[in-house]
Amino acid sequence: MPDVDVANTGLLPAGGPGWQERAQERLQERLHERLGPARSGRSEAAAWSRRLIVTGALIGGDVAAVLAACGASLLLTAGAHPGLTPASLIGWCALQIGALALCGLYEPIEAEPIERLRRRGLAAAFAFGAALLVGGGPAPWLWTATGIAALLSIPLGHYAEGFVRARLVRRGVWGAATIVYGEGAAELARSLAARPELGLRPIGIVRAPDQAVEPFRIEPFRIEPLRIEALRTVPPGPGEAAERATEQRADLLAKAEVAICTPGERAPDRFAWLTRHPFRQVIVAHHAPEVETVRLQTRCLGSVVGLVVRRAIFLPHNLRLKRALDLAVTLPALLLFGPLIGVLALAVKLADPGPAFYVQPRVGRDGRTIRVYKLRSMFRDAEARLADHLAADEAARREWDRFCKLRNDPRVLPGIGGFIRRTSLDELPQLLNVLRGDMSVVGPRPFPAYHTERFGPTFQALRASVPPGLTGLWQISARSDGDLAVQEQQDSFYIRNWSIWIDLYILLETVPAVLTAKGAR
Repeated sequence: MPDVDVANTGLLPAGGPGWQERAQERLQERLHERLGPARSGRSEAAAWSRRLIVTGALIGGDVAAVLAACGASLLLTAGAHPGLTPASLIGWCALQIGALALCGLYEPIEAEPIERLRRRGLAAAFAFGAALLVGGGPAPWLWTATGIAALLSIPLGHYAEGFVRARLVRRGVWGAATIVYGEGAAELARSLAARPELGLRPIGIVRAPDQAVEPFRIEPFRIEPLRIEALRTVPPGPGEAAERATEQRADLLAKAEVAICTPGERAPDRFAWLTRHPFRQVIVAHHAPEVETVRLQTRCLGSVVGLVVRRAIFLPHNLRLKRALDLAVTLPALLLFGPLIGVLALAVKLADPGPAFYVQPRVGRDGRTIRVYKLRSMFRDAEARLADHLAADEAARREWDRFCKLRNDPRVLPGIGGFIRRTSLDELPQLLNVLRGDMSVVGPRPFPAYHTERFGPTFQALRASVPPGLTGLWQISARSDGDLAVQEQQDSFYIRNWSIWIDLYILLETVPAVLTAKGAR
């Protein structure tokens, strides 16, 4: 059990002789109570209580998703399931929940969403195989019904999990309580708090080994460290204020399940004190922009740790897999949305006489120019309108320089133009580009040359190394609210971390992003 020095931190209220010694003794007593060889009493009970709430809610959501998938499967295979009983449905539901548990969907520390989707897919495959083995004979209806139910459980389970997670985040129980230590701890804590889906909930920061824990709280519009001074209800002195601050720090360390060491504190002697606390995990953060960060692989090189750098998106078999996904999505989508495209084209012509579609040159793979199809959402003299507007409005000029988009764009057709842009329906004709092979369903968006030229040459080369996409990571997160730096960060992340699971995750998240018109302009 390490000593924690609270002297000279500048965070405890001073006053009266010997206050520091008494505070130190009190903190040590509390730490020994709650951070001894076994996490004791209240702290361990609170962690288990959180886990029970989260696990119960996740299982409830998964049960609902599995039953919905079973119902859809039975509707699709109506009349082809002789002898199917409620007991069979209950057994299948239990089998899927068991597979999800074995694949780590209910672990004490929640994984990030792309990894959770991968595990969900594996669980569906395991459950499907087990059902066929247990079900006995190769009945065609069993293969079909079970396969459809297993397949549908992946997207339905993903959406059910998102619904459950959003409500648990609001109640402050999603994510393992986390202490962030080291230089830049406050910035990293803000980043984690802004992305609760990562499963780490910052509750305190430690700036140096010889300093105490600063509480960290999330306000509705501002995320920041909470100084002890903000908690004072009595004047500082050697009495209640010091006692309250000491109790608070002991409680924070006792409640924390995870500790993160920032990149500036990677030296073992700098974070060794963290490993002596009974945290479930101690994570050493590392800035590695050139390597993948999702499911990073390491290799033992004796006393040196090797990071395996791979670019899965460039491997031939992965390119074939990505193309197969493109066709599997595009062909049904063209049949489904073909009539809608026709109706929208008619609405555009009624709003502004002229062609309903237009073709725009965009930068594609290897830097070559591709002809991208779109429904026309702007006036025919859009470029002249834009030039006049930017010349007359300095604020609009600054917005254009930062985003290459305008919140109040004078080029957009009233009514139908704004609608198809907010919902991204103007992009539907690009399904033909995907079918032709100019684009992929998922990838960095194809930008006009004037937009691409705003990026540096290194990122331009990286971006041109992959096919552009109909949707991408930028579209499901920032969309038009993200400036050029955000676009570069997210597109780089996608390219360097590509897997088929990232593509599936982006496809699933595109649906709510389009329906809510998040960040659209």
